[in-house]
Amino acid sequence: MVCGGFTCSKNALCSLNVVYMLVGLLLIGVAAWGKGFGIVSSIHIIGGVIAVGVFLLLISFVGLIGAVNHHQVMLFFYMVILFLVFLIQFGVSCSCLAMNQDQQVQLLNATWGTLSNNTRQSVEKQLNCCGMLNNTQSAAVFQADYSSCPATCKQSPPCFTCGEKMLHHSKEALQILGGVGLFFSFTEILGVWLAMRYRNQKDPRANPSAFL
Repeated sequence: MVCGGFTCSKNALCSLNVVYMLVGLLLIGVAAWGKGFGIVSSIHIIGGVIAVGVFLLLISFVGLIGAVNHHQVMLFFYMVILFLVFLIQFGVSCSCLAMNQDQQVQLLNATWGTLSNNTRQSVEKQLNCCGMLNNTQSAAVFQADYSSCPATCKQSPPCFTCGEKMLHHSKEALQILGGVGLFFSFTEILGVWLAMRYRNQKDPRANPSAFL
């Protein structure tokens, strides 16, 4: 069977959905890693990336089953949902790449201000840091946090602020998520086209008189 025929389209669509599974797992893993750094969980974009990763993982299963069985209905819904995933993933990826450090600082400061003292101390102990950011806008809050900081680094300076550590890891997470998500979002357009093409092809093993 020459490439471009039924078998070639089927194998290509199956392979593409396996790639989508790996991308979904990668997005979930990196986003969960970024979300695990305490206050970074407040960045809703990372939560959106996890949702996109889970959704992409589920739709890839549907596409794989539809491709193996040449199931018309499953392939149709696969095309529609994959296109919607493309739109969402493209927007979320652009948001990840567009978020600058000032916006991240504002999010971290806003969330830190809503936390209780026990929660702040738990984050400080977990990340081995003291306070959020030591700047003129939050100097009073920083001094109060530093005086009650339970982190071990306080006994053996230098002791970094939690904001510095969180900004470092959130920047890495956003860049990886944005780059990977943006690159693979364009392959989803290929998946839609390939599924549409494969869906309209006749299965050579099927009854030649069957209606397509």
